[in-house]
Amino acid sequence: MTASSTRRTTAAHSRLAAVGAIAVAGALLLTGCGDQTKDKNSSSVGNSAPLADKLPAQIRDKGTIKVGSDIAYAPVEFKDDSGKTVGIDPDLAAAMGKQLGVTFEFESGTFDALLTGLRSSRYDIAMSAMTDNKSRQEGIDPDTNKKVGEGVDFVDYLTAGVSIYTRKGDTQNITTWADLCGKKLAVQRGTVSEDLARAEAKKCPSGKTITLQRFDDNQQAQTRLRSGGADAVSADFPVAAYAVKTSGGGKDFELVGEQVEAAPYGIAVGKTNTQLRDALQAAMNAIIQNGEYQKILEKWGAQDGAVKESVINGGK
Repeated sequence: MTASSTRRTTAAHSRLAAVGAIAVAGALLLTGCGDQTKDKNSSSVGNSAPLADKLPAQIRDKGTIKVGSDIAYAPVEFKDDSGKTVGIDPDLAAAMGKQLGVTFEFESGTFDALLTGLRSSRYDIAMSAMTDNKSRQEGIDPDTNKKVGEGVDFVDYLTAGVSIYTRKGDTQNITTWADLCGKKLAVQRGTVSEDLARAEAKKCPSGKTITLQRFDDNQQAQTRLRSGGADAVSADFPVAAYAVKTSGGGKDFELVGEQVEAAPYGIAVGKTNTQLRDALQAAMNAIIQNGEYQKILEKWGAQDGAVKESVINGGK
């Protein structure tokens, strides 16, 4: 998510293809908030794992990589009707697992606590539509510009942007971020959407600022918009487009304006865990080269955000 320094905010995540394409697929303290459910179905390990030797011995011996993720961000990661974790990230993780000989276990938590969980070793990695940006790389709070942690490294794997959507037929004349002045905007806490809204609010004329409503997940923001409690929602484009296409059978919401802040999604890894970082990069590049990556993105309508190569810390 383009989350606040994060770019699922600071999403950097701007983005992918058109709504029709998406339709193909159907604070900083770790307080234990959010659903901490583990899902061990996310990857299937085969007999042949050509990149297993690249992993740290501890993880290779354990056979699992614990993934912190906000599993409420369709189509990137979400629970299907059976309760299974599905989406772009779980499918990519499963494909990488075949290369590395391990299973990726997704554990759900609130987005703004994922990096704290990574620093405390609750997770081995965070994979959650997280925008790779300098603030996150350096552990800087984007609001205060103060150091709040050691930062993380990112293994980049997708490009996305930030979009705004409103109730269908009730756009409130919103077409740009400047049009949000005087309006109520719902966002997921800790995302790039929140960062952008705070920055835009500082530009608004006196007495006409943006009323920012922050929620633990994007579904809550959608509920507020649907009920009339907000004028608009901002989220990463793949998520916004998916919501517009699927909510109420496509009758609830509509996209307004253009995507902004296009940036890479990255898998977050601790600064000192360079061997794991490099193994993940090698696995991602392997599935890009063998075609699995493209098939997964096409499955979820996200092919327009495809990258030709995974890089480390490509976010600006």
